[in-house]
Amino acid sequence: MIEHEIEISEDLVRDLLREQHPDLAELPIREVAGGWGNQMWRLGDRLAVRMQRMDKSPGLQLKERRWLPVLASRLPLPIPTPVRSGAPSERFPKVWTVMTWVEGTPLDHGSITRGDHAADMLAAFLGALHTEAPIDAPDASDFGAHPKDCANVFEDFLRALDLGRFTEEEIRAVWDDAVATPEWEGPRVWVHGDLHPANVVVADGTLAGIVDFGALFAGDPAWDLAAAWLLLPAGGALRFFDGYPHADEATIRRARGLAAMKCLFLMLMGQNGDRGLPGGKSNWGPAGRSALDRVLKGL
Repeated sequence: MIEHEIEISEDLVRDLLREQHPDLAELPIREVAGGWGNQMWRLGDRLAVRMQRMDKSPGLQLKERRWLPVLASRLPLPIPTPVRSGAPSERFPKVWTVMTWVEGTPLDHGSITRGDHAADMLAAFLGALHTEAPIDAPDASDFGAHPKDCANVFEDFLRALDLGRFTEEEIRAVWDDAVATPEWEGPRVWVHGDLHPANVVVADGTLAGIVDFGALFAGDPAWDLAAAWLLLPAGGALRFFDGYPHADEATIRRARGLAAMKCLFLMLMGQNGDRGLPGGKSNWGPAGRSALDRVLKGL
């Protein structure tokens, strides 16, 4: 089968568990909405099965298996931790992993009402995550590049979008400022790399957990600091940077430019969803537009 033809069903998940982890096979199984490179299935109350779907390589899941147990114990918010490994088989020729379930609602389907608390939690989480990584930690790829090396992606997003009330000039001003900054000169620190509203969960009006570490790398923390605008309500970025211990001026400028690019991505996925195009996420559009408003205003 080619990548998109593999149909993942409850019966398939249960059969794979029976073959490789029979002690888990009779737990209730239910599909979790969303997902892109991987599809999630809730397994009982405390676990989930992460099935490789559109990702063409097992590398992202293997990276999570290797490093998330190392990171989880020192982080102040829950993250999914691998507990069992699923091997490719004749029934399903890709990898799959049983992980701990992180309770909460994805932010692209929820909201943050306790903005100060969420800003403090995000600062504490990233302050704890952004420690020097070991020499064998994964390097940056497309995630982790300096803004100047993302120019083609930025231009593609900008050309494809109906900007509505935003102007190309104001967006380019933030982006060009980020491109002009120096490279990250600090140590290679652990970076989540893909923090946006679908990859964090909320409960009781604040951040409750961080998920999907497939982009995890060691490098420039600016890629995560962009989340101050993407995730937090107006005013949250200012409070976040008051509490985050490692940010210098150039890193904040890079982060703001990267936040603008990520907002364009969210808006494009929302636009595709509105038009019924494959891969579209209709609910990402409003999240991207509200975040871009915060980025341009510096809030």
